[in-house]
Amino acid sequence: MKQKFHYATITQAIEELKKQGFTLDLNLKENQFLVGEQAYPADEFEIVDLYRYEGPSDPADESIVYALASKSGLKGLLVSGYGNSTDEDSANTLQQLHYKYLHHYGE
Repeated sequence: MKQKFHYATITQAIEELKKQGFTLDLNLKENQFLVGEQAYPADEFEIVDLYRYEGPSDPADESIVYALASKSGLKGLLVSGYGNSTDEDSANTLQQLHYKYLHHYGE
């Protein structure tokens, strides 16, 4: 599935996705998404859309904006930098979410 939009900047992507209801600021720790003190199992979420940004001179400057939705209707954003997941569980969780996204949209 091709993205309907490509936002020029991370800030623009975040602003536009918030207008679409992705208002929670999600943080990933191990296999959970955290919103403040509240924790949600990551496997309850799916990637609805994602936007990748790379620095002009260094691919290590990559950032990804994830628009995520849960089965219960929660919608939020996760912004992840290249190599930002410091623990193996977080890296595995993102990998599983990517797999479900690619499998679902046939990319």
